[in-house]
Amino acid sequence: MSKKQARPELVQEAFVIYVRDEMADLPERERPASRVLRDGPAACNTMELLAALVGGPKAEAVARTLLGRYPSVGALAHAPVAELAGLACGLGEKSAIRLKAALELGRRALTPLPDTRLQIKTPADAAQLLMAEMGGLEQEEVRTLLLDTRNRVIGAPMLYRGSLNTCSMRMGEVFREAIRQNAAAVILAHNHPSGDPSPSAEDVRVTKSLSQAGKLLDIDVLDHLVISQTRYVSLKERGLGFDA
Repeated sequence: MSKKQARPELVQEAFVIYVRDEMADLPERERPASRVLRDGPAACNTMELLAALVGGPKAEAVARTLLGRYPSVGALAHAPVAELAGLACGLGEKSAIRLKAALELGRRALTPLPDTRLQIKTPADAAQLLMAEMGGLEQEEVRTLLLDTRNRVIGAPMLYRGSLNTCSMRMGEVFREAIRQNAAAVILAHNHPSGDPSPSAEDVRVTKSLSQAGKLLDIDVLDHLVISQTRYVSLKERGLGFDA
């Protein structure tokens, strides 16, 4: 190893110490927990919210380390507790558990209650429902929104993990749960971990095959959404894979 190279763990430790010392000089009113109380959580950035949640004298340093390690809050939400607790930033198992619980509560806040069915009126409605959970996934997943005759959501099963393609996809797998739950329509969705939701040629081919199969089964395929962390693309809106 070259003399100019530094060990990564030492660099990270030095960064944490630097941030901790810098934040220690902040007035109490400017620290994250105080900002949440004074200005409300909506006025705080992601680092401040994480720091307020983690708590303790190293809260700000821990929050910055987490944001440096994970590209989005969605990716952080999917990180295992053991992985979070094992980071060399002083988070610890108890704080990692508390963090995971808070992120899961946030996800559930965006999910309709069991006795209230969300009605899908636009592609944006479907994307908003799925993006919170699918946007931060590091591996591609394929899901379907199952809808009743009024386009209300009755389920959102995950079909499988892996790249979407016509060779590996079986039409029966896509529609099995829709038939079992007597769904009138479905919306297919999958994520692009790369962050670019632009549909591929294979995405269009899959959409066309599903649309044709749905007609034979008398189940409408209303749309196919490609989701990333902050954006989505509706193939129906773009006229890709659906008959005019």
